[in-house]
Amino acid sequence: MTTRAEDVGFRSERGPVLIALMLSSGLVAIDATIVATAVPSIVRDIGGFSSFPWLFSAYLLAQAVSVPVYAKLSDMAGRKPIILTGIGLFLLGSILCGLAWSMPALIAFRVVQGLGAGAVLPVAITIAGDIYSVAERAKVQGYLASVWAVSSVVGPTLGGVFSSLGIWRGIFLVNVPLCLLAGWMLVRTFHEDIERTKHRVDYLGAVLLTISLSLLILGALEGGQAWAWDSPISIAAFAVGAVLLAIFLLVERRAAEPVLPPWVLSRRLLATTTSISFGVGSVILGLTSYVPTFLQGAVATSPVIAGLSLAALTIGWPISASQSGRFYLRLGFRTTALIGISVTVVGSLILAFTAYTPNPVFVAASCFIVGLGLGLVATPTLIAAQSSVEWNERGVVTGANLFARSIGSALGVAVFGAVANAIYAGVPDGHTNPHAVVAASTAVFLAVVLAAVLTVAAVLAMPSVVRESASGQADVHAPSAGTAPPADP
Repeated sequence: MTTRAEDVGFRSERGPVLIALMLSSGLVAIDATIVATAVPSIVRDIGGFSSFPWLFSAYLLAQAVSVPVYAKLSDMAGRKPIILTGIGLFLLGSILCGLAWSMPALIAFRVVQGLGAGAVLPVAITIAGDIYSVAERAKVQGYLASVWAVSSVVGPTLGGVFSSLGIWRGIFLVNVPLCLLAGWMLVRTFHEDIERTKHRVDYLGAVLLTISLSLLILGALEGGQAWAWDSPISIAAFAVGAVLLAIFLLVERRAAEPVLPPWVLSRRLLATTTSISFGVGSVILGLTSYVPTFLQGAVATSPVIAGLSLAALTIGWPISASQSGRFYLRLGFRTTALIGISVTVVGSLILAFTAYTPNPVFVAASCFIVGLGLGLVATPTLIAAQSSVEWNERGVVTGANLFARSIGSALGVAVFGAVANAIYAGVPDGHTNPHAVVAASTAVFLAVVLAAVLTVAAVLAMPSVVRESASGQADVHAPSAGTAPPADP
């Protein structure tokens, strides 16, 4: 039950498939940022100012909790039906958002969009892993990463244009033709040779995982924001979520086909690469959440300049990701990731140490360095994990990796927010006081450095040799692999 390059037809067909994957990923990436600049227009039209943060939380929450479920389903039913389902849900959610009559309705429809996004991202990356060899995957993942770089600029800009024209609904309806195009291209060009077998869907596990993670991520996203950390609702969210998660782990041990198999975290390579993805997520959100606030609050830069400074991170990432294959084919996955995380630490340190003399150029340069480092960490470790398993396990592995990044992002926001708010609380009008903004941002950037340093430990724990799966297309290992024992599968 495998899907490799030869299983999708002629080699030239992979180009249209990749374009469709990039278009699908671009829709999801843009929609994560396009709403921000249109919020004032939305609130003026349908009201609900106090609830607008849920436009972001609802989307991200639905996306995060559904990733493991879709990833498992793609291993069972094939990639094509799952990604088309995701595109369909995203299309439906976009249409409904464009027709929303109130803020609660818009929030609910953003959940539908998020559920679609939860299928598109992991399955798109998994398909790329299926149809390209290990030597090719780095460049392909660089292409997919470049989508996020473009979206980080296009999203807010497009949202601002629609907002200024008084047609905020267009930010959702513009997805309709793009979804139809992406779906049509995948139907026409992507073909799987799947051995149809009867599966036992782990419904109980899926429900328990979704509810438990929803509560835990919700508590992390809204704690200290919508409610106090020590409030009854916050304590209940974490307590009930933890209990349900424990029950889920017990259920998975007995499930015939668990939605998140225990072996994902029992194999050394998969456990370490998942941990690395968690650290990458926390670093990303620490910067994306506070760099714009830092520049606007400390030196009164415009939102455009602040956004462009941060965009340097998403420019550096695809550049190094696309070239990472040159490194891991010669040096091995672990060494490449170690170089990348070291560069990330250096970039984070520069940002933290120059924060007391804020300058958009220094910030942009630091973010670019961090982006270069993360590209050499995230892409090689994901490819290492994908390459170590068979086709019918690759979806789960990819989903676990991306889910860990989402969890790291959510918890990172919670921790960094607590650090910043503790400083703001000690200063009158802390959020608008430039000195307080500098102090709080510096503390957050130092916390980002700590997160990056902790990720170094996870990289060092990776096996030095990655054993390719039986259906793999290349043997990638450290130079000394000829005499080294095989790594944990």
